[in-house]
Amino acid sequence: MQIIKVNTSTSYEVHIGKGLLESAGEKIAALFPRNRAMIVSDDIVFPLYGEKLTKSLEDAGFACSNFVFENGEERKRISTIEALLEQMAEAHFTRSDIIVALGGGVVGDMAGFAAAIFLRGISYVQVPTTLLAAVDSSVGGKTAVDLSRGKNLCGAFWQPRLVLCDTDTLDTLKEVNVQDGLAEMLKYGVICDRDLFDKVKNYKNNDMEALIARCVEIKRDIVSGDEFDRGQRMLLNLGHTIGHAVEAASEFTLTHGHGVATGLAIIARAAEKKGMARVGMAKEIEDALISCGLPTKTDYDTDMLATLTLSDKKSSGDSISLIIPLEIGNTVIHKVLRTEVKDFIEAGK
Repeated sequence: MQIIKVNTSTSYEVHIGKGLLESAGEKIAALFPRNRAMIVSDDIVFPLYGEKLTKSLEDAGFACSNFVFENGEERKRISTIEALLEQMAEAHFTRSDIIVALGGGVVGDMAGFAAAIFLRGISYVQVPTTLLAAVDSSVGGKTAVDLSRGKNLCGAFWQPRLVLCDTDTLDTLKEVNVQDGLAEMLKYGVICDRDLFDKVKNYKNNDMEALIARCVEIKRDIVSGDEFDRGQRMLLNLGHTIGHAVEAASEFTLTHGHGVATGLAIIARAAEKKGMARVGMAKEIEDALISCGLPTKTDYDTDMLATLTLSDKKSSGDSISLIIPLEIGNTVIHKVLRTEVKDFIEAGK
């Protein structure tokens, strides 16, 4: 098992290893009074791991309730949050009680957001069960729900108190979900670690626990220096700004990691065509994405993608921040006028 310490406004540890669900109650009890725990999960993950987590928590002295919602990005809405908050209020949860997020990124985002706003803030624990959540969304404290105009437009920064990544849960993932995680892992490599990039594209020949840990370390280092996303943390949006637009254009039939992969390929090709990046870099990134079973192109209309991109929360006034790879391992924040976004997408398609 590997333990990574994250130092933000709330310091916490990320534990990565096998069998952590069985010891989750003991680890959580070391941090909190043994009062009540609300397990938040979805209808795919809870039948797989809900009983094991509940038993572990109850054996450690917690009284457990659960809130299980229908799987999918379309459930990541304020209406779902309201139902969760009402259930917690009806059960008389207090600030000494906790939320435990059991699932992927949608579960973690919503459980964290609920924790941030219930009684003006209670503690929560992340138990990611997807590769994408393990390497990305469970760490860093970004919590949110979607609005009709775009992803994650309503949220809060609220750090977890503990992250428990049981790598055994990755064994039940569908191939598409593994691919989603690999897209985020390649993103970290492109941002600042060539060695990681090379290992992820050959992930079957490498230690997945070590790769997850390296991704968490990179995110830890960036977030610790810019917790509230005012500067360098924006680098973590590589592939996301256009990728979110691709997701939205598909009406979220395309998964998040596949959207990020497409956005990463588009911005890499655009950077190269505009003379900002090394010639050949985009092809390397495309090849790595393909080796992980990920897409590199989209047929969605450029005007539609530009409109959706400009709805992104990274817009500011008449400009928007695009994250541009100059080389694998070297990425910069590049502000462009909103009127230039269409040209970047066109160049990258």
